[in-house]
Amino acid sequence: MSTQPVRVVRHSDGVVELLLDDPGRGNALDLPTAEALRDAATDITADPGGAVLLRAAGGNFCVGGDLRAFAGRGADTASYVHAVASAAHEAVRALHELPVPVVAAVRGAAAGGGIGLALAGDLVVAARSARFRLAYTAIGLTPDCGASWILQRLLGPRRAADLILTNRVLTGEDAERWGLVSRLVEDDDLDDTAYRTAAELAAGSGAALRAAKELLRAGAEAPLEKQLAEEARSIAALAGGTEAQAAMDSFLAARSRGRAPSARSAQEKPQSVS
Repeated sequence: MSTQPVRVVRHSDGVVELLLDDPGRGNALDLPTAEALRDAATDITADPGGAVLLRAAGGNFCVGGDLRAFAGRGADTASYVHAVASAAHEAVRALHELPVPVVAAVRGAAAGGGIGLALAGDLVVAARSARFRLAYTAIGLTPDCGASWILQRLLGPRRAADLILTNRVLTGEDAERWGLVSRLVEDDDLDDTAYRTAAELAAGSGAALRAAKELLRAGAEAPLEKQLAEEARSIAALAGGTEAQAAMDSFLAARSRGRAPSARSAQEKPQSVS
């Protein structure tokens, strides 16, 4: 049994798994765990594979900061909490900036910093048991792990304020309805669905997926005219490459035979250009 609170598992199909592996503590973030998370995320940036899967062992994704580790430190509390937040923030930033797709799988509690960590995923697959609660102001604190940044972009300022200021709980169904997560599945299906999603992405067109992710990032802030120009540049650059030409030829050949190509055949590539 592993004694590491965070592990990186590299799979032969190109999926790189970042696993929170301290289920007895609800994968809570104390300083050793936050630093392990930072180090694991940094390791992944050097070689992210074709897709990253972020998931957690046990019944909860991450219950947020470890209040037992925060309490009883007196004058040292501020410096300790700052160290935990800073390490966790480096991990969140590293995940957010990865060029490949990130799939997060969430079951049980995602609270406090666990929400910011989960939302570093480009796709978030949630189990019906998932419960999302910021909970910061209930204990006299303010958001960290990017929650005040990402929630406004995902949900708009009103819903972000509702979650942050009132500490309301969102069920998995609520989170799907609000657009906080990408899809909702039964608990027993969560790990398989999330892994399959990551594996399908890893088997896809690496160059196109990386470029599409970059367009999504830029499009959140860029004016339309600039974004249209960047879209034209990107699609033209990809269309001139052997990967896209092979995929288009495969698609057209399948249509001429009277059948749609499978997802894998449409994504076959002679050589990754990522």
